[in-house]
Amino acid sequence: MKFTDRLHEKTLPIWRQNHNHPFVKGIGDGTVNQDNFRFYMVQDYLYLIDYSKVFAIGAVKADDVETMGKFAGLLEGTLNTEMALHRKYAERFGISEEELENAKPSPIVLAYTHYMLHVSQKGTLAEVVAAVLPCAWSYWEIGKELNDIPGAADHPLYGDWIRMYSSEAFGELASWCIDLMNEVAEGKPEHELQKLEEIFLNTTRFEYMFWDMANNKQMWPGAETADVGI
Repeated sequence: MKFTDRLHEKTLPIWRQNHNHPFVKGIGDGTVNQDNFRFYMVQDYLYLIDYSKVFAIGAVKADDVETMGKFAGLLEGTLNTEMALHRKYAERFGISEEELENAKPSPIVLAYTHYMLHVSQKGTLAEVVAAVLPCAWSYWEIGKELNDIPGAADHPLYGDWIRMYSSEAFGELASWCIDLMNEVAEGKPEHELQKLEEIFLNTTRFEYMFWDMANNKQMWPGAETADVGI
């Protein structure tokens, strides 16, 4: 059994909860509230900023030039391609670039990104990969699942999101991360594998919390979204 098979089996209950979350299902059937999706877009943009930093840490901790180059490519692609597309897509929901840049992260985004950065800065390359893998892997799986719904990829607002995350290009990124996870886990003692499992489980849990945050437009207690740049 590959290590990623073990991870998938271990986290399957929460994995399925992510796929079946009302916000995710709403993207697939076109019923997700536009204002909530707008909130999600802003928070996802802020998340991507710190996600990019984790790729940078991966490049620093890589043991060979090929892996270093791949992480550098992921950093460049996220900062200069994905985030540019994100800004363009956000315009369709009335979100300006200025609004994106001035927005404040929700408690969930802060907790999630700070956890990834903490693990990555203190840990090994394997721990970096375990931290970032659930996002890439689950988005690819969700994208493919939603793309199988007749007409979902043609929705005027959410179809582009589905096509992006079900695309061959995004699948290549997720597959590379999966393969690297298996490579860096090979030969590690059981106690280290269990630590990688815990990191993967935690960021998988954060994925669920992110969807839930978007579904409820969750910010700090007592704060209005207008007060935090959303």
